[in-house]
Amino acid sequence: MTTPQHEFDRQLQVLTDLGYPDLTGRTAADFTTALTPLRDLITDESTERGEDHIPFVIVVARTATGGPVDSHAAMSRTTLGTHQGFSDLDADDLARFRPVESVTIPGGIGYLLQDVDTGSDYLNVTPADAAASLAAKGRSGLTVEEGIALLTARPDMLRKNKCFSLLSSRCGDKRVPALWISQRRPKLGWCWNGNPHTWLGSASAGARTGI
Repeated sequence: MTTPQHEFDRQLQVLTDLGYPDLTGRTAADFTTALTPLRDLITDESTERGEDHIPFVIVVARTATGGPVDSHAAMSRTTLGTHQGFSDLDADDLARFRPVESVTIPGGIGYLLQDVDTGSDYLNVTPADAAASLAAKGRSGLTVEEGIALLTARPDMLRKNKCFSLLSSRCGDKRVPALWISQRRPKLGWCWNGNPHTWLGSASAGARTGI
């Protein structure tokens, strides 16, 4: 049985193999050193609970200079099988999507997104209604960066007819970013805040924990 610590090591290796050290402006050794303290923040009780649930995901948030990781470049590193991920938002437009005011991103190069659920309970529910429901439960929608991190660590969680919106990144209009499958490729696009889709839920997390 895989332990949470082994899963952390696996996720860290995936990020390294996909070139995240270069993406953050670090050597592979420095990248590992910077993120390894997060390993001590997980517990042996971190286990999956159902097909929509993941105990934690490593989110790489910042480069060596303190700026945000390029989400466009990160999305291009995602895959479903042999099919590379993409975004139909150009890089400048995607960069406009920032965390909503209710979300605080921990400092440092990265953090643990904990108690993650892909949100099948919110299939065919508008993002606006899903956000209100999640807030009432003390949970938070995911940001674009967190959605990409989830897809990077666990591509199997993006499933046909069970894709998910990323409620906690907005750019000032009524668009809500979302991840779904298009021509067998993972796609980062957007839907309207007031429109429900039978194939699109809303992912959420219980906590964000930094070093």
